[in-house]
Amino acid sequence: MDVGVAMTWILFLALFPMAFFWLRRTWRIIIKRDFSEVALKGGEPPPNAAKYAPYTAAINLVAGGIAVTVIGMVVIGGVAYETWTAIAGSTIWMKFFADFIVSRHARPIQFGRYKKKKEEPTEGK
Repeated sequence: MDVGVAMTWILFLALFPMAFFWLRRTWRIIIKRDFSEVALKGGEPPPNAAKYAPYTAAINLVAGGIAVTVIGMVVIGGVAYETWTAIAGSTIWMKFFADFIVSRHARPIQFGRYKKKKEEPTEGK
């Protein structure tokens, strides 16, 4: 047993919880209409999360589907080591990049001075 074998097992075993969480997030967004995990930035969804829900759901569905497919191909032995590790690694990285892009697109950068709402005077003061 060397480092390469250990890393291979870690990658393969990590595919199981990743696929579960990605597909569960898709289920929550599409079926349960729970947008609390859509386009997160700092752990908070944007004010208009429903607008970005289809994109987040699609990203998670595709990534989860690819992960389940890779797991199936490895178990039945239908794919070479280099192929499945490349697919799995690329899927993980592209999922993270796509989530980052959606989360930043949901909150565009505002240049210039940020205008705060003026507070209304409270009664009794």
